Amino acid sequence: MKRRNFVTGLGGVLAIPLAARAQPAMPVIGFLHLGSPAPNTNLGFVEGQNVAIDYRWAEGRGDRLAELAAELVRRPVSVIVTLSATQAALAAKVATGTIPIVFQVGSDPIAIGLVASLNRPGGNATGVSSLSSEVMPKRIGLLREVVPSIANIYVLANPSNPNAQSVVNELQTVSRSLNVRTEVILARNDDEIQAAFKQASSKPDSALVVGNDPTFFIRRSLLASLAASHRLPVIAYEREFAIDGGLMSYGTKSDSAWEMAGGYVARILKGEQPRDLPVVQVAVFDLNLKTAKALGLTVPATVLALADEVIE
Repeated sequence: MKRRNFVTGLGGVLAIPLAARAQPAMPVIGFLHLGSPAPNTNLGFVEGQNVAIDYRWAEGRGDRLAELAAELVRRPVSVIVTLSATQAALAAKVATGTIPIVFQVGSDPIAIGLVASLNRPGGNATGVSSLSSEVMPKRIGLLREVVPSIANIYVLANPSNPNAQSVVNELQTVSRSLNVRTEVILARNDDEIQAAFKQASSKPDSALVVGNDPTFFIRRSLLASLAASHRLPVIAYEREFAIDGGLMSYGTKSDSAWEMAGGYVARILKGEQPRDLPVVQVAVFDLNLKTAKALGLTVPATVLALADEVIE
C-alpha cells in the first residue's frame, strides 16, 4: 500500500503511551479474513504498535469462517475487523452480538443484515461499504464508453456470496435501462473462473464485470491473465485489479477503506459505539491505459478525465 492504511489510521487516533504496549491491558483486535496472509503482507499491521492483533485466516475456505470467528469471541478480543469479505463480516455478526465489529464489504450491509441503516447502524457492527449492486450501472456504463460496440455484458459472481442474488436483480434492471444483453456467470474456484472467461469470450463484442468477492480478489492475477489471453475487456471493483493488468476498476480503494476502518477501530477502542458510527461509502475509478492499448482500444478523453488514476 502506498498510502496510510489500517494501522496508520489506527495509530493516528489512538494515543496509548509506549510504556503501556507490553501490559496485559493492551486491547486486542481480532482480524478475520477469508484469504491467506501471503498476498496481504503489505497491509502494514505491526504487532505491539498501540494494539495487539490476533489474526485468523480462512485460506480461501469460507466454511472455516464461523469457527474462526468463534475463536476470536472466546479469546476474547476488544473488536473484530473483517476487511474485504462479506462472508467474514456475517460470520462475525453471527458469532457475537456484543463485541464491536468493523467491516469492509462489497454488499449492501442493510440488505444482508449487518446494520439497521447506514447513518445509524444500531447494533455492534459498522464500517465501509462499496454497495456493489448500486454501482453496477456505473461499471457497465464505463465499459460501454470505452468499448461502444459492446453488446454482451457478463458478470462474474460467487454463488457463496450473499450479494450474488442482489447482483442478479440489479443486472435485470440494468439490462432494460441500457438496452444491452446481460448474463451472470457463477464461479468460486480456478476451474470455474477459467470456464467463465471461456464462456464470456465465446461471443463477439462481449465484456466482463467482476463482482465484489474476496475469492476473486485473491485471484486477481489469474483474472488479469485470462482477460489478456481471451482479449476480453474487464472491469472489477478494486484498483488492484487494474494494477495487475485488468482494464478498469470502479469501487473501493483498499488503502483508503482500510484507513477509514482503522480510524473506526480507534474510536471504538476509545469508547465510541458502532451503533453511533455511520457506514462509510467509497468508490474510485482507475484505468490501465497499457491494457487498453493491448486490446486495441482508444480511450475517450472524457473517460480519462474521470479516472482517479491512469495506470501506464
